[in-house]
Amino acid sequence: MGLSQPYANSQPLELMEVDLDPPSRGEVLVRIRSVGLCHSDLSVINGTRPRPMPMALGHEAAGEIIELGPGVDEFEVGDHVVCTFVPSCGHCLPCSEGRPALCDVGAKANQQGTLLDGTSRLHFEGGTINHHLGVSGFAEHAVISTRSLVKVEKDIPFEQLALFGCAVLTGVGAVVNAAKVSLGSSVAIVGLGGVGLSAVLGAVASGAQTVFAVDINPSKLELARNLGATHVFDARDPEVILKIKQASSGGVEYAFETAGSVAAMNVAYAVTRPGGMTVTSGLPHPQEQFSIPQVTLTAEERTVKGSYLGSSVPKRDIPRFISMFRRGLLPIDRLVSQTISLNDINTGFDLLNSGAVSRVVVTL
Repeated sequence: MGLSQPYANSQPLELMEVDLDPPSRGEVLVRIRSVGLCHSDLSVINGTRPRPMPMALGHEAAGEIIELGPGVDEFEVGDHVVCTFVPSCGHCLPCSEGRPALCDVGAKANQQGTLLDGTSRLHFEGGTINHHLGVSGFAEHAVISTRSLVKVEKDIPFEQLALFGCAVLTGVGAVVNAAKVSLGSSVAIVGLGGVGLSAVLGAVASGAQTVFAVDINPSKLELARNLGATHVFDARDPEVILKIKQASSGGVEYAFETAGSVAAMNVAYAVTRPGGMTVTSGLPHPQEQFSIPQVTLTAEERTVKGSYLGSSVPKRDIPRFISMFRRGLLPIDRLVSQTISLNDINTGFDLLNSGAVSRVVVTL
């Protein structure tokens, strides 16, 4: 963590051959076919989301099951699967309440760098390699708990399928699950990475009448407009808040912060109208603080809400979102900026860090 940029020179990610144990009970061996580069990976690389080292990164992945562990009967060899970055035990209180993104056991495993059972399948020269969010998808193969997988149909390209496990699940999920955006409403999305652009698609598909997209990159603003945003704004404009409030007659009903930035959250909250909801799905450094005038929560009946994993139930929502993709309601394929090989992964993270791309996908 924390090596200097550009990463093409400092090489924080090193390609190496490691030992991979066979799947244990409730696990499968997956041949990884594609994996997206996400800010949740970048935040480990730059140190804003510290994780135990050494770690095999990569969590937004899709692939094919090639071996079943003991006790696995809901999957078969040859199944195509999408990985999700929070394994859910199915038994803790959040899981019992239908909130698998908050699984107690899964959260502990992710923090410790293990699979759901608290152990690792990755080793190198007698030492343990930590797993990233139960997936470790920047690899040709991964042993993954079935609690981290969703079976999908086989006719969608893997480089598009991968996005459903994180960008789509998080962005669209924040719109339809956390905020429950209503028909004819006004929406603002601050930050247009893969998650933010997915939120734009979710808002459009939900029937929002006006969709305001905010970013510092002109190409992303243009893409957002092409995806259905009705208004686009440069986040660097000192009058951006005023302009959005003027264009929305006092503020939007729903605002989404998708950049993992307190500055972006400040904009999102400021452009939310009285009675509205501000939703954040970004992950800033744990020490970052968001401050608001407390009186506005009461006097303006505001709601501030967090959304992790899109407040989703992956086994329910991923098939739903794929169905919407098939019907042309979620053109996820337009979010893939380019595909690269594992050999170019450090350069890929330079591209992601520059803000010039929405999603770079590694294909294997």
